[in-house]
Amino acid sequence: MESKPLHILLADDDEADRLIFTDAFSELDIKTIVHTVNDGDELMEWLNKESVKLPHMLFLDLNMPRVSGLQCLKEIRGNEKLKKLLIAIYSTSDNEKDMEETFLNGANIYIVKPPDFNTLKKMLRKAVDKAHLYQDDTLDRNNFFLKLD
Repeated sequence: MESKPLHILLADDDEADRLIFTDAFSELDIKTIVHTVNDGDELMEWLNKESVKLPHMLFLDLNMPRVSGLQCLKEIRGNEKLKKLLIAIYSTSDNEKDMEETFLNGANIYIVKPPDFNTLKKMLRKAVDKAHLYQDDTLDRNNFFLKLD
């Protein structure tokens, strides 16, 4: 029996980051369908459409124009339809304050964008492999920041 593809959604205002992200997933041995949106406004509009199938996992950049990733995170967690969505913060920021704030607002995983393509592929693979562990309602701060071992 063939497994169904994993639906991934990335919200990131940087076109190069979106391209690298989709390329990385295309090179992994994971059956995925990857959609991208350009900013927080587009993300919330997409998620709130009645006809859209919610992704299995949302990768959310923090620093976006108009509506930030943190604002989106708060809105998602406050929405009954969306609040169980698995959210990985995917940011260039390694600031402890950003990590703490997103953790307290319900993000499941925090990933600092890696400096190279091969590390990115390893990170995305690990995030997907570990995703089910992060759906528990009792989030563990020690496992929140995803890093390669």
